[in-house]
Amino acid sequence: LKSTGKGAIILPHGVLFRGNKEADIRRELVRRGYIKGIIGLPPNLFYGTGIPACIIVIDKENAHARKGIFMIDASKGFMKDGNKNRLREQDIRKIVDVFTHQIELPRYSRMVPISEIADPKNDYNLNIPRYIDSSEPEDMHDLNAHLNGGIPNRDIDALGAYWKIFPTLRDELFQENGRPGYSDPRVEAQQVKQTIVDHPEFSTYADSVKDIFVVWRDAHKPLLMSIGVGSNPKQIISTISEDLLQRFEDIPLLDKYDVYQRLMDYWNETMQDDLYLIVSEGWRDAAQPRAVIEDKERKIKESPDLTIGRKKYKMDLLPPVLIIARYFTAEESNLQELQVKADEATQALEAFIEERTGDEGVLEDATNDNGKVTKGAVKQRLRELGSDPELADERKVLEQCLQLIELESAAKKAVKDTQAKLNKKVMAKYAELTEEEIKTLVVEDKWFASIGAAVESEVQRVTQRLAARIKELQERYAEPLPQIEQEVEECAAKVEDHLKRMGVQWG
Repeated sequence: LKSTGKGAIILPHGVLFRGNKEADIRRELVRRGYIKGIIGLPPNLFYGTGIPACIIVIDKENAHARKGIFMIDASKGFMKDGNKNRLREQDIRKIVDVFTHQIELPRYSRMVPISEIADPKNDYNLNIPRYIDSSEPEDMHDLNAHLNGGIPNRDIDALGAYWKIFPTLRDELFQENGRPGYSDPRVEAQQVKQTIVDHPEFSTYADSVKDIFVVWRDAHKPLLMSIGVGSNPKQIISTISEDLLQRFEDIPLLDKYDVYQRLMDYWNETMQDDLYLIVSEGWRDAAQPRAVIEDKERKIKESPDLTIGRKKYKMDLLPPVLIIARYFTAEESNLQELQVKADEATQALEAFIEERTGDEGVLEDATNDNGKVTKGAVKQRLRELGSDPELADERKVLEQCLQLIELESAAKKAVKDTQAKLNKKVMAKYAELTEEEIKTLVVEDKWFASIGAAVESEVQRVTQRLAARIKELQERYAEPLPQIEQEVEECAAKVEDHLKRMGVQWG
C-alpha cells in the first residue's frame, strides 16, 4: 500500500494471536498504527472450511496518529442457509454503520487503546474476546424465590425498557406478595400476551410506529409512482432503505436493523424483480398476463396465477388477488360463501360414511376396488338390492348417502363455475386497467401493504419477547419447595395407602 493506502484482508483468527514470527509482524503493525480495525465474522461462512474468519482493515493514512484499534465482534449476526451460515442484509449494514461511524456498542464493538493492547498481560495479542465480551449476561436463579415463592423484583426491574414505554402495565401484570423484593403475578401465564396486546399503552405505542411508517410511505410514494423505463432500481432501494433506517433510529424496543431487514427481505424476494420488470418493459406491459413456462428439458414448471379453460397464465407484477381485492370484492365474498357450503357438504358426507363403514358397516358393500364409497358404487349396490322389503334399512342408508354425494357434487360445481366466471372477469380487467390504476395497485396494494405488514410483525415481536420472559419467570417460580414437598408427601401417603390395601408391607 502507498502512504495513504487502505486495504481489507480476510484471514483466520489465528493471525490475531499466534506467536513466533507472526507475533513479531503483528507487534510491528500495531506499533506503526497500520491496523485501523478488526471485524470478527461468524463461523461456517465460507465453503471449504467451517472455522470463523476476521476482516483486518489496514489504513496507512494518519497511521502515526492512531491511538487505538476499533474492534467488532459480529460473530453472532447471521442466518442458517442450508449447511452454511450467511450474513443477512441487516448484519452487513450494522457492521458497515458501526465501523464507519466508530460506534461503541455493548458486547459488539469497542475502540481498544493501543496502550491496552501493548500491556504485558495482552502482549499485542489481538484476539477479539480479550477486549469484547460478547456473551449474554447469565440468567441467575433466585434461591429464596425457589424456597418461598414469588418472582424477584430484580428480574422484573430488568425489563425496565418495557416499563418505561408501558408505565402502568407492570402494575397490571404484577402485585407485591408481602415479602420485600418479591412480587406475585396478577395474570395467568397463558393470558399475559393478550393482556399486553389489549393494554391501551401498547395500542398507543403500536399506533406511533404505524404513524412513522405512514410518514415514510407517503414520503416515497411519489418516487415509486414515477418509476419508468431507464430508472435505477439500486438507487431507489438505497434511498428508501436509508430513510427507513433513519426514521426508526430512536424508536424504543424496536431494533432499526430488524425493520431494515424486513424491507430488504421483501426487496430480495419480490420488489427487486418488480422494479427491474417495470424499468425494462414499462408499467402497462409489465402488468399484463403471460403464458406459464413449462419446459420438461430444463425442468421448469411454473404454477399458474389464473386459469381460463385450459389456458394457464402467470402475472409477475400484478397478481390476480390484488385485482379481486380492489374491484371484485362482492364476487369474492360470494365465492367464499359457496366454498364454505362445499366444505360443509364434504364434512357431512365424510362423517356419514365414517359412521357406516368398517366391520359390518351398512356401506361396506358400497365401496370401489380402493375401498372408497363412490357414487357409482352406491348406485351399483342399490341395483343389487332391488326392491327387497327386508333390505329397506340398507336401501334407506344408501339413498341418504347418494343424496349427500350429489349435494357435495353440486356444491363443488357451484364453486368451480363461480370461480371460472370470476377468473374471466379478472382476466378482462387486466386489459382495461390504466397506467395510473396499475401504479396504485402495485405501489399501494402490493409493495406498501406488504412492507407495512412486515413492520407490524416487528411490533408484535415486542409483545412476544415481553410475554415470553414473563411466562418464563412465572413458570420458574410457580412451585416453591414447601409446595413441592407437600405434594410429594400427599403422593407418598396415597401410594402407602394403596399398598396397605394390597397387603404389601412397606418399610
